[in-house]
Amino acid sequence: MTSGPRRPRVFVTRIIPDVGLDPIREACELDLWTDPSAPPRAELLRRARGCDGLLTLLTDRIDDELLEIAGPELKVVSNYGVGYDNIDVPACAARGVAVGNTPGALTETTADFAWTLLMAAARRLAEGEAYVKAGDWTAWGPQLLLGSDVYGATLGIVGFGRIGRAVARRAAGFGMTVLYQSRSAAPAAVEAALGAERVSLDELLERSDIVTLHCPLDQETRGLIDAAALARMKPTAVLVNTARGPVVDQAALLAALRDGAIAGAALDVTDPEPMTPDDPLLELPNCLVVPHMASASVAARGRMAEMSAANLLAGVFGRPLPTPVLSR
Repeated sequence: MTSGPRRPRVFVTRIIPDVGLDPIREACELDLWTDPSAPPRAELLRRARGCDGLLTLLTDRIDDELLEIAGPELKVVSNYGVGYDNIDVPACAARGVAVGNTPGALTETTADFAWTLLMAAARRLAEGEAYVKAGDWTAWGPQLLLGSDVYGATLGIVGFGRIGRAVARRAAGFGMTVLYQSRSAAPAAVEAALGAERVSLDELLERSDIVTLHCPLDQETRGLIDAAALARMKPTAVLVNTARGPVVDQAALLAALRDGAIAGAALDVTDPEPMTPDDPLLELPNCLVVPHMASASVAARGRMAEMSAANLLAGVFGRPLPTPVLSR
């Protein structure tokens, strides 16, 4: 009696929705990391050895060391997310390993959440909740927790890709002036439809009442919002980050918030991530921090699972990836 063809071996570094896991289970020999925390580096390296495919998260560093240990069997790394700064793409290219991601799966969901943070920071929502829970709400007062208007304000968008443009669309309903900064200009028709004006980063920081970050993390954007950038912002302005934590110099942000250089900040992403409970930013009433949940809707996370599974399966069976960062 002969056995059937070898099923591809894959390691999935976290539990993802069943809409993605089920087809992987059906087609592959699945090794699934079931702990809610990321696999430690040593465990990631051990489990990658001899795999045909990896389905990874942004916390899983895929570099030359891992690729060497994984060996020549590795055909694909499928990232569960749009960003892929955790993956050394040139190293994958040198070894003929395809890389996939999930573009478009979380655009509208992330834009919704950026607006959630934007309004919460502008109107001091977290401070208000803490005020009530502390028992300090004893009377209404004209000077109590005054925030900034969103309607009619100037919104500065750093990074004008899918998510940045989705944020700009929502600004129309608030009668906002929309400025954006990006490496290349959007088509004139897009700018006209969104009422958006491309300006330099310095001008955007100086004019905006709210600055929201939607750029990828790379060598040009790492530390982009540093002490000098924060000093250019209005003292009444707020900063929102749903991009990547290292885009912001957190030590500089801490100083700016403490010194009143800006009014507030709302962070969905941090550096490091996760943030430790004793981080001094968490002590500031004007800094709202949430645990990287901008894409955390049932629908968006399901789409991400389907897309990352489709990339993984295509890669291990030698087919073109549906949404490639890098083809094999």
